[in-house]
Amino acid sequence: MRGGRRCRFGRGGALLLLAATLGCGYQWVRYEQGLGDVRRVAIETLRNESYEPGVEMVVTDALLREFLRRGSVRLVETPRAADLVLSGAVLPLQTRGRSFSSAVFALEYEVVLRLALEARRGDGAPVPLHGSTLQEAEIYLSSADVEVTRKNREEAIRRLAGVLAGRVHDVLAEGLVP
Repeated sequence: MRGGRRCRFGRGGALLLLAATLGCGYQWVRYEQGLGDVRRVAIETLRNESYEPGVEMVVTDALLREFLRRGSVRLVETPRAADLVLSGAVLPLQTRGRSFSSAVFALEYEVVLRLALEARRGDGAPVPLHGSTLQEAEIYLSSADVEVTRKNREEAIRRLAGVLAGRVHDVLAEGLVP
């Protein structure tokens, strides 16, 4: 029987997979609910309290892109027009060697990005953001070429900003949706 052959485990396998997924504590995320009653969000440009020039723009851009990507709220420019205002600062970055060659040259570095964010409703009521949500580390490769090492570090910081932006949105969604 060519082309008409069916998998014996089709429906049963799908049901088993669904039961295993739901039984493990995973659940479907519905972004159409957005952030509860929050419809408009203002994201203020973060302050840069680090020695890394421009990092505040990288993180602010990542936050803006994440909220736009999820599409559950409208971004507004003025905090007065917002139901939720996100503001804060990028704290000093920490960079340290992670692995070394036999000649004690760093082969990999780790950069830690930490944020001090504050979320407030339009009426001024604070929305809690957990500290573990606002910190992440990334390892990047070193090179004999200083420019390559610098570029690897920049890319690591961009990845960290994206990860933290996603986390911030998720925490807000969990905290604001009843």
